[in-house]
Amino acid sequence: MFTTVLIANRGEIALRVLRTCREMGVRAVVAHSTADRDTAAVRLADETVQIGPAAPRHSYLSPAALIAAALQTGADAVHPGYGFLSENAQFAEICDAHGVTLIGPPAPVIARLGDKVSAREFAVAAGLPVLPGSTGPAECPAEAARTAAGVGYPVVIKAGAGGGGRAMTVVHDPGDFAAAFAATRQEAATLFGDPRVYVEKYLDAARHVEVQILADAHGQVLHLGARDCSVQRRRQKLVEETPPPGLPPGTAERLGELTVRAARAAGYTGAGTFEYVVDEDGACYFIEVNCRLQVEHPVTEMVTGIDLVREQLLVAAGQRLAYRQQDLTASGVAVECRVNAEDPARGFLPAPGVLDRFEPPGGPFTRVDTHAAPGLVITADYDPLIAKVCVWGPTRAQAIARAQRALEEFTVTGPGVCTNLAFLREVLAHPLFRYAKHTTTLVDQMMSTPVG
Repeated sequence: MFTTVLIANRGEIALRVLRTCREMGVRAVVAHSTADRDTAAVRLADETVQIGPAAPRHSYLSPAALIAAALQTGADAVHPGYGFLSENAQFAEICDAHGVTLIGPPAPVIARLGDKVSAREFAVAAGLPVLPGSTGPAECPAEAARTAAGVGYPVVIKAGAGGGGRAMTVVHDPGDFAAAFAATRQEAATLFGDPRVYVEKYLDAARHVEVQILADAHGQVLHLGARDCSVQRRRQKLVEETPPPGLPPGTAERLGELTVRAARAAGYTGAGTFEYVVDEDGACYFIEVNCRLQVEHPVTEMVTGIDLVREQLLVAAGQRLAYRQQDLTASGVAVECRVNAEDPARGFLPAPGVLDRFEPPGGPFTRVDTHAAPGLVITADYDPLIAKVCVWGPTRAQAIARAQRALEEFTVTGPGVCTNLAFLREVLAHPLFRYAKHTTTLVDQMMSTPVG
């Protein structure tokens, strides 16, 4: 097992990883920007290293700064969390070259699956169902437009190196395609340093379902069930739950089997997620792989009792998984709500500020993953996530009721600060969500419906 792990991330996930390291007797070093020097993870760390200013490109997105921090502190492994460099194959190669283990899949696997274009090509070769679209990156507007016309509108233009719902543009009208293509390429270049995009058929009304996997370096690949992530704003998730409700019988099980087979073919190791959309007829289509821990991993932990971060560390250290597929059982229903510092009334614009009150909920089967506390400065430099409220119940109705109660208890105030707490309660109360009839269009439907 590792002696020292450098945590190359911030916020709630840095604290989450630190706590498991502490429980495993592993020394935890937290790399932080100047903006995060007074956060909870920094206070609890065995050692800290300031790696740069608030701007991510000079801190959390700087491979040079992070590998220097690892070498300086004697870290033999780096946990990248999610976002930032967690799916950066070049960073994985740099770690390997310096004798430091990146806790995640090998660099070639990240390069193949973390890139959306090559992941789509892999999925086809692995026998996963995919939506009609590009067979590779779209090199010019005319070529991309021909692909769009061939598959039929609406289509979505996606960044090859993208993730997190960014640099994705849905196009319903052929007349809008050229401008959307140019804008998406520009956004992709700005966000990811890579302008490549591809075109894919877009399903207006679909469910977003993902399968959680664990794999070791000895050939054992397991799935830990599926999650529903259909409640999204701007294609970024707000509410997740497991198991996915209302799917045709056997769908989740079939996706689990397909995913395990594909992950094994890819030589995957560590924790990861294969994502799919499910149409109104129950047909499933692969969309991408996340070669990292997901924000919503707590719901899987709550129904399986498995600490996914612990398993990541054990697998990265070369150990075998202690489970077989038949050993894994899920109990009850878990729901996660992402509490963001944003204003739903203004199109979910970030609402940074300083917290003067921060009182998270408690109670039975209620877990709150957060780094926030009174006095925390929420800046516009980072994602607006301030807490994840996760609950468990023996039935979906009880889990939803518990989530509602927990959100009602949550108090967050401060100058300039606005949260989506009230909106999340509206989502949980919406008839389409309660009866599991919702799709990825739910938030848009809610925002377009006049109040009163």
